[in-house]
Amino acid sequence: MSNAAQKRAIENYRARLTQRGFKRFEVLALESDRELIRSLARQLAEEGPEAEQARAAVKALVASEPPKSGGILSALRRSPLVGADVDLSRPHEEGRRVEL
Repeated sequence: MSNAAQKRAIENYRARLTQRGFKRFEVLALESDRELIRSLARQLAEEGPEAEQARAAVKALVASEPPKSGGILSALRRSPLVGADVDLSRPHEEGRRVEL
């Protein structure tokens, strides 16, 4: 368990972070993504063009529109076979008799 000095040190550290504009928060993710998320957080915490570029890339990825419905139908309408006279009918066969 932490003693009073450790608690005071943590409170002071967090106060300094708040003064610099940082905020602590919890993130739920897969264990395999742990280092990825930590490195992204470090990158975003730094100032400079790399941080802005990373921020813009993540925003673009997260803010993308959800997939629209009717994607298969529109893909079929763009098919090169649209308008082609392709006969897709097949002869009707009675089949065979099955005895039990």
